[in-house]
Amino acid sequence: MFDVIGVGFGPSNVALAIALGEGSGRALTAHFFEKQPRFSWHPGMLLPEATMQVHFLKDLVTLRDPSSKFSFLNYLHEQGRLVDFVNHKMIFPSRVEFHDYFRWCASACADKVTYGCEVLSVEPVGGVEGGRLLDVHLRQTDELGTRTLRRRTRNVVIAPGLRRRLPDGVAESSRVWHSSGLLQRLDGLPPGGEGLRFAVVGAGQSAAEVTAHLHDRFDGARVRAVFTPYGYAPADDSPFANRIFDPAAVDDFFGAPPAARKMLFERHKNTNYAVVDQELIENLYATWYQEKVRGEQRLLIDNATRLLECDESQDTVRLMLESLITSEKTEVECDYLVCATGYHPAAPDELLGPDLRRLCRKGSLGQPRVGRDYRLEMLDGVECGIYVQGSTEHTHGLTSTLLSMTAVRAGEIADALRDRLHRAS
Repeated sequence: MFDVIGVGFGPSNVALAIALGEGSGRALTAHFFEKQPRFSWHPGMLLPEATMQVHFLKDLVTLRDPSSKFSFLNYLHEQGRLVDFVNHKMIFPSRVEFHDYFRWCASACADKVTYGCEVLSVEPVGGVEGGRLLDVHLRQTDELGTRTLRRRTRNVVIAPGLRRRLPDGVAESSRVWHSSGLLQRLDGLPPGGEGLRFAVVGAGQSAAEVTAHLHDRFDGARVRAVFTPYGYAPADDSPFANRIFDPAAVDDFFGAPPAARKMLFERHKNTNYAVVDQELIENLYATWYQEKVRGEQRLLIDNATRLLECDESQDTVRLMLESLITSEKTEVECDYLVCATGYHPAAPDELLGPDLRRLCRKGSLGQPRVGRDYRLEMLDGVECGIYVQGSTEHTHGLTSTLLSMTAVRAGEIADALRDRLHRAS
């Protein structure tokens, strides 16, 4: 019997494990289950030149508790790099370094997590007549083989991460990739990539990073960038716009009427969605222009263009592209297509069994209602708690799938869990 079971052990639930361990009062019994064999955070996009898009102080703990030993600054101190980092004058660490920080935090919670264990479903004990306890059904794979397990808990915190999004009609294969697996896919290609042809679909940060990385890594290859806007759009990281990621903005967004929520999301989505760092845009343009001057175009830009069809054969990928300006259709061939087309969050109730779904209150569109404390709203008399991390953009705002609020959100959920368990006892 656990007080809390966590589904997934990415940054959000690592932050929760830390917050539960640092709180005062009775310690909660908590355990987390992660289907990956070890901690990993977007390993396919740990490009050597890529940096974070959030300030290093927006780590897993600092905005909740600046004195926590799990801060990024303490990580640097323990690694012997604090002074070197300060001299570097960086506020956006490399993605590789922040991944190592996450792994450092996760390793400190190793006794609270079981890797290689996938959560299949969550059911109320006693079916629709239940409501006090939950059964978590698991599938574990290790050196002993694969087997199903069941664990019982009073509360579940679901942080399943994001789902990869692909263009309509496109499926992953040996020649068609999603950007999330880029580095693993590239390992088998010859150095230099002489004669290789890549196409990258997408207009956001990942698409621009993939385009730049392929162009730099394979100096014998041609890289074609395909996107629907006229050009890469810069991210709005100005101070007032960045307040949309403040902890107080969550209260404002949650309490706003639907029309205001929609307006805020549309007005400020250019802080995160389909936007690129200004420096990267300028570097790509400089590369494209200098190649045009030399008459040696390896970087090709198909702007205001959409992908209509993708047909794969044994040796090539044939793309049908359409200009959004002239409607002209052009057929091009490439050896590999990279879809840097982003992600979408899992549904809040994706892992809930039918009996448990029937115990959840529904919104006007049939989706589960989520409280300010990230708990799914349940029918009267239901005592168990189901909390979600990463599936609340429609209720809690733009920070739901980003790192900016991770530390504070983990603290709020930990406090809510302690309060509920204290009142129940």
